[in-house]
Amino acid sequence: MTQVQVRFRLQRPLDGVLLARIAQLHSMYGIERVRVAPSMDGLTVDYDAARLRPAEVESALAAAGLPIAPELA
Repeated sequence: MTQVQVRFRLQRPLDGVLLARIAQLHSMYGIERVRVAPSMDGLTVDYDAARLRPAEVESALAAAGLPIAPELA
């Protein structure tokens, strides 16, 4: 297993529905953990790079309806 982290900015605040969708992402094959930043303006996703590619992680978040944008480093 090769664990990788990727960060995303949130384009709008999270509500109860979006928080529930984040909780459901934990059941996706290859996603290990999804954390909301303490400032509530971003997400950090830990995933298994042997199972998923970064584009697949981003696609899963978008499919869940999360208002994300790639984090600028």
